[in-house]
Amino acid sequence: MRGYEEFEQISEEELWDRYSKTKDQKIRNYFIEKYAPLVKYVAGRVAMNVPNNVDFNDLVSYGVLGLIDAIDKFDPKREIKFKTYAVTRIRGSIFDQLRAIDWLP
Repeated sequence: MRGYEEFEQISEEELWDRYSKTKDQKIRNYFIEKYAPLVKYVAGRVAMNVPNNVDFNDLVSYGVLGLIDAIDKFDPKREIKFKTYAVTRIRGSIFDQLRAIDWLP
């Protein structure tokens, strides 16, 4: 990833520790770019089970909101992998948005 060479030299655990202490936006952006493919993966899995009139790109954008939320709320001290945590948050965000736009109760 361009512009993030300094972070590629640091272990992910140390980077998470640094982010949890400083909330540095550059580190946050690095994580967003690093885990963006995970959003597409989850959106693709969800897309298989929703009607065809739901746009895949909408699912991805809902998932990005979940990824950002996961990054902001992740606690590395809980000893869980970020990907495991993020997949749950991304899926939840996508389903929350789908429920919000559904006009049927």
